[in-house]
Amino acid sequence: MPDIQSIIESKLSTAVAAAFGSDFASADPLINPTRDAKFGDYQVNIAMGLAKKLGQKPRDIAQAIVDNIVLGDEVEKANIAGPGFINLTLKQSAINEHAEKMLGDSDRLALAKTNKPQTVVVDFSSPNVAKEMHVGHIRSTVIGDALSRILAFLGHDVIKQNHVGDWGTQFGMLVQYTINNNMIKHVTQRGMLKSINTIYQESKKLFDEDKEFAADARKRVVDLQAGDQETKDIWKELVKASEVYFDDVYKRLDVSLTLGDIRGESFYNDKLPQVIEDLKTAGLLKESQGADVVYPDGFKDREGDPMPMIVRKSDGGFLYATTDLAAAHYRIEELRADRIIYVTDSRQSQHFAMVFQTLREAGWAKDNVRLDHVPFGTIMGKDKKPFKTRSGDTIKLLDLIMEAKKRAVDILVKKQPDMKVSLAEEIAHTVGIGCLKYADLSSDRIKDYIFDWDRMLSFDGNTAAYLQNSYVRCMAIFRKGEIDPGSLTSAKILAEHPAERAMVLKLLQLPQVLAGVAEALEPHRLCNYLYELASLYHSFYEKCPVLKSEGETRQSRLALCLLTARTIEKSLGLLGIQTPNQM
Repeated sequence: MPDIQSIIESKLSTAVAAAFGSDFASADPLINPTRDAKFGDYQVNIAMGLAKKLGQKPRDIAQAIVDNIVLGDEVEKANIAGPGFINLTLKQSAINEHAEKMLGDSDRLALAKTNKPQTVVVDFSSPNVAKEMHVGHIRSTVIGDALSRILAFLGHDVIKQNHVGDWGTQFGMLVQYTINNNMIKHVTQRGMLKSINTIYQESKKLFDEDKEFAADARKRVVDLQAGDQETKDIWKELVKASEVYFDDVYKRLDVSLTLGDIRGESFYNDKLPQVIEDLKTAGLLKESQGADVVYPDGFKDREGDPMPMIVRKSDGGFLYATTDLAAAHYRIEELRADRIIYVTDSRQSQHFAMVFQTLREAGWAKDNVRLDHVPFGTIMGKDKKPFKTRSGDTIKLLDLIMEAKKRAVDILVKKQPDMKVSLAEEIAHTVGIGCLKYADLSSDRIKDYIFDWDRMLSFDGNTAAYLQNSYVRCMAIFRKGEIDPGSLTSAKILAEHPAERAMVLKLLQLPQVLAGVAEALEPHRLCNYLYELASLYHSFYEKCPVLKSEGETRQSRLALCLLTARTIEKSLGLLGIQTPNQM
């Protein structure tokens, strides 16, 4: 059964074709839910876009569309407002029927999978081997995870790629330091990432201060690239130990990435020479001061000259751009990607724009392959500077996770002094991690946001705790009334009260909200939707007695409580956030 908005779009397309011919039927209408019931349920802006094409006044165009709309079983009335907006009011029977379909499908809430499934590669998280993950990794990790979940739910074949930094000159100093200090046992012990992190810090200091060590480290890089067995074996152990650590962090953070999703930089190492040859064959490779570069069309430096992207240094070394080109080529040719999504810091926007343009010019990414960069801003402290510890150090991600849980325990025990600490700790993981992730996801990703523990863990406002508590309140009704929620799966929904109607209309918007997130790659749209839904539920609960009502009205209101709970649970799950049974 198509969702309400899809039905409206179809009716509008048919009406436009009837009024102005099929050539104009593909006009994309902007359909927005109204906030005031007196204007109807949806307001459509299509006449403005057709005005120039048709050379007519928007209001006249809107009138012609309204005259040709077949109202059918879904639309009660259509009228014109302002300069040419079309207001649509849905029939109560249609609203009830669609809500009942959602209620009867606990798994998917009657949301159909796309009829045009794609293979979508999502590149996210991308930590570095031998380094602890820090606060800067959380945005890429949770945004990429949420997008992967949503796209998969919509029916796409999602391939997650964790492009970890496991290759490069830094491994020369790491391996050399490990050998000099006979630390291989520390490296191979499970959970010894902190030791490896210390190795990195101390080896870097030595590399900067000791010329002899620096020379040995550079030679180790050459040995690694040449496949020297001793060097390669130690490198492998460094990678393995880091993978164990990454896996632990992802599990604590309730992120869907696994070790099988790792596709490190080293994987593409033997493919880099071919990238250079293919760029040369395509006529894109140029020489600049001894280095091999490409000049993607449309990029200029401050002087207005073509901006180069270096793909091979004068000493023969390759760069990130070379690896990214190789990775994209592999994803298109081997993984058969229709769409590739990169979730990284906004400071890499120009880099990916140049990579994408090069892929197009080289003919590796045809027009049917969509390339998306998903940039995000910086996490800021209350001082509006990059979020760090009081001493100015970078905050480690594991420390942040543990702090979120600890603070959540304190809040839960304070709210319910009789709650056992063991239960509080169990719930606190779900609440603390949920709040940590939601604070990130609910922010417009391109903007910086202020990290504020008090705000993100609040039970009021647009937070995970507020939504999780809304879910708990929805489900508490069934415990209080000793009602089996499963008995309501086929209940009739009436939605006669304005508060009921408003809530049902919001529930029916879920398919379009998810479609919007998948298109724009903006998880905050789903967060805003959930906050609005929860707010409407609380209004409904205050104005419409549930357990004290009777007959069909009681069954309908119980069904609305259940449908709201399921929608919150499913939507939070798509964001990678769990719902507790009590709070």
